[in-house]
Amino acid sequence: MKLIQLPTQAFEQRLLEEMNENPALEPGKEEDEFEKDEFDMEIFDDYDDSESDRIEAEDINIDEYLSLDDTPDYKTQANNYSDDDEELETPFAAPVSFHQDLINQLNTFILNDEEREIAEFLVGSIDDMGYIRRSIPDIVDDMAFTQGVYTDEKNVERMLHVIHELEPSGVGARDLKECLLLQLKHKTPTEYVALATDIIENQFEAFTKKHYDKLTQKYNVSNEQLKKAVHEIEKLNPKPGGSFTGNNKVTENVVPDFAIRIVEGELELTLNGRNAPTLHVSRDYQEMMQTYKDSREKSNAQKDAVQFIKQKLDSAKWFIDAIKQRQETLFVTMNAIMHYQEEFFLEGDETKLKPMILKDIADSIGLDISTVSRVANSKYVETPYGTKLIKEFFSEAMTNDQGEEVSTLEIKKILKDVIDEEDKHKPLTDDQLADILKEKGYPIARRTIAKYREQLEISVARMRKKM
Repeated sequence: MKLIQLPTQAFEQRLLEEMNENPALEPGKEEDEFEKDEFDMEIFDDYDDSESDRIEAEDINIDEYLSLDDTPDYKTQANNYSDDDEELETPFAAPVSFHQDLINQLNTFILNDEEREIAEFLVGSIDDMGYIRRSIPDIVDDMAFTQGVYTDEKNVERMLHVIHELEPSGVGARDLKECLLLQLKHKTPTEYVALATDIIENQFEAFTKKHYDKLTQKYNVSNEQLKKAVHEIEKLNPKPGGSFTGNNKVTENVVPDFAIRIVEGELELTLNGRNAPTLHVSRDYQEMMQTYKDSREKSNAQKDAVQFIKQKLDSAKWFIDAIKQRQETLFVTMNAIMHYQEEFFLEGDETKLKPMILKDIADSIGLDISTVSRVANSKYVETPYGTKLIKEFFSEAMTNDQGEEVSTLEIKKILKDVIDEEDKHKPLTDDQLADILKEKGYPIARRTIAKYREQLEISVARMRKKM
């Protein structure tokens, strides 16, 4: 179950860990396989390797371990895996970190030892978005308790102004308002920059609530003049730390676990070939078993060794079995999802997505709901319409005015399209959106519209208004 839950990249890492821990497990296929004999492939029953229940070496059926590759095609290769022989690796860079870059900039200022300690402490207090989220008194106290630096609020405030001179503009701000003002301060002074500065400094709440009529009256300016001032504000970066190109955050590369293609009008599913490693049990370990079997006198050291070898061979065979089961479960589950949503995968129209819950797929393939959830939760599928997270294909059902069950994904897609096409000078309220969807055959309450809008990360009408 743990292996099923892993996406392709995490599975590869788990595979490497297992191979490092278990020398009896080797990659590739066996070149010179052992001669096949009549030995049974049945694995031992569960046992406890503690001293009290230790299985004696004489009780181990050596033959069972000499024929572990009797089924050499634990290689788990089949024709339903994609060709992924070429492994593209992302190059690693070692850039200067965001905070180190700020420290480097401080070196261009002439500061005494105390000032430098305060300035470096302030840089260390800046979060990844470029803000200092702590009050000056808290910083003064923290420096005294943790650094043994005793200073006052006036000195810290003075050093904070030094921090505000660093790049990117706006870094070290304590809130959004200060961040925007710092950036406007560094812009070339113009009529509209001056108006934008005044708006942020004195009418920040009215601006954030987009009360543009109030602002035009307050400053006695035309809509066009206000629009240009607002445009100056919109060009600013509310997260100056996030724009730093050397920020050492890890960028996650999505590796599709499946690929769906349309071949002569039919859907074809493949599992990423990196999920189908070729593995075999170490021949060296099997030869050790053979040596033990052939030896006439068995020393205590040999008996201890055969116990160790048995554990490693059991573990290797179990892991190969688990990988094979993982591949089968992944393929069967995704295949069921593909056929359930066949219309979407053939046409790419999100409104064609059918209502589908975990139980629908679990019942169709005879697996537990938790197993289907593990497959869907963190896996991606490459389709002709882009790479999609599998869990996005699952949705609840609602009934339209024709009495037909439709997916909530279909309704969200229509809602998004309506909002995208609205007049941004007069954006639609949730009540108006509910009326429009009702006309389209989807009788949905206003509160449901609000819920779907929030799930789509779309603001309320007032915040969508453009000048």
